Amino acid sequence: MARWRCPSTRKSEPIDHSVPGERLDESASPREWAVRCEGVSVNFGAVRALHNVCLALEQGRIHALVGQNGAGKTTLARVLAGLQMPDIGEVHILGRPIQGGNVRAAQAAGLAMVHQHFSLPPSFSVAEALELTATKGGGAPIYRRRELERRWLAEVAGSCNVSSLSTRIRDLPVETRQSLEIVRALASDARVLLLDEPTALLTPSATDSLFDRLQILRDTGVTVLVVLHKLREVAAIAETVSVLRDGEMALGPVETATTPQGLISDAIIGEGHYESADVAGQAVATGVGRRTHLLMEEVSSKDSAFERGLKNVNLRIDGGETVGIAGVEGNGQRSLVSAVAGLTRIEGGSIRIGESEAAASSPARRRMLGLRLVPFDRNTEGVSRSASLWLNQSALRLIGRRQGDSPIISTRRYREHARKALERWKVRYESVTQPAGSLSGGNIQRLILSRELSDGTEVLVAAQPTRGLDFAATEFVRRSLGELRSAGAGILLVSSDLDELFELSDRLLVMLGGEVVARFVPPYDRRAVGDAMTGARR
Repeated sequence: MARWRCPSTRKSEPIDHSVPGERLDESASPREWAVRCEGVSVNFGAVRALHNVCLALEQGRIHALVGQNGAGKTTLARVLAGLQMPDIGEVHILGRPIQGGNVRAAQAAGLAMVHQHFSLPPSFSVAEALELTATKGGGAPIYRRRELERRWLAEVAGSCNVSSLSTRIRDLPVETRQSLEIVRALASDARVLLLDEPTALLTPSATDSLFDRLQILRDTGVTVLVVLHKLREVAAIAETVSVLRDGEMALGPVETATTPQGLISDAIIGEGHYESADVAGQAVATGVGRRTHLLMEEVSSKDSAFERGLKNVNLRIDGGETVGIAGVEGNGQRSLVSAVAGLTRIEGGSIRIGESEAAASSPARRRMLGLRLVPFDRNTEGVSRSASLWLNQSALRLIGRRQGDSPIISTRRYREHARKALERWKVRYESVTQPAGSLSGGNIQRLILSRELSDGTEVLVAAQPTRGLDFAATEFVRRSLGELRSAGAGILLVSSDLDELFELSDRLLVMLGGEVVARFVPPYDRRAVGDAMTGARR
């Protein structure tokens, strides 16, 4: 593999030939590089997002960029795509220098980016959305439906599972929307495709399909740079891998096949990041015996705008056990979480938390009974991004104030309590008065856990608790869930990551169309679970 090193860094440092990828090819031509950046630094006020980052990626290969949340991956991706101007440094796309902060220049040089959060308008039809974002062909946009659909038929055919180009974007499954985002990006004849965490919202089977598509694109000469979190996915798709840590390039690019995963994980984590919060004993240990903490009997609910409602769901969670929920997204998992948390009314059945009937109880009342929730979307459902850290962390204590309590709230006491909780959960922050939205994704999740895994936790509903988190944050969350379970709480774990479900669940239920269609106990059979998820053995 040709290797290029930033001339402004480590000039006098000898090459370590024991590290894969450290041998230089001094004869390598700049034309071989699909992407090359030199000495790139980005600062957001006092926060250093990138520092002297240098990277060179060969054409016609699939490259992975990994690192913890807050390591600078998305910032670097935005710099390469022209969305973020670096304070200093140079960027070249296919040998062409790109002026920082110029999206059109990056596109003209041949780079297109697929963002983590989909950009196609949900209310538009497939053809309308693609036409709106098209950069190819110039000229006036097409407004006649038949001509519009005819223009985009060739682009969509064979690459997306779309029955009709008149289908609304919001009505498509997430993996189809992902494919359309790639079609949109490649419509400008891009030769470098940059994907920011494309697997964060995908099921394992959809991830496999995405990787198959990326390999086909690679074989046509497209260079792919994909930001990932899971080393298993890196090994499955990437030919080289680079690691960012604390805004600096910690490793790479190195050949994935010949680089030990331990070396990559060490580069991601660094020292001292495997620690877990001291949460043992924070939950009320109500007996690891057979006391039932959550019981749902024949629970049904209405369909929502996004997925099927529940159909006569029966579910029991005892103290000291984790019950996992598997299923292709949109098959009732959100309806289940909403029903348990009291966010939607149920049409029939009963819900009991501990010894109390809670079907008609408010969310606040269920919290008082010991229910805690890690929601699907930590940014919009788990925190108020504009509110301070101490307010977010103290939400449960504020909700739990009883009639007759003094109307005067000691903000000093609440701030001090929040500070101790955030430190115990190792949240990286500057001040408890800073807004929650200023934290990275992993630290927001730690903030939520510091609030939810508090005294009095009887049942924790954890919805996609590690989605989009880096290696270290994922291990931290999983270890925290294990410690809570050991302390005697019951856990309802909803995840699209089968490996996570298999590792953490004492029992596993599969949902399809709002129903529980299968139940499994260890050792889990991946094929049997997958068949149940898709209805192959119903």
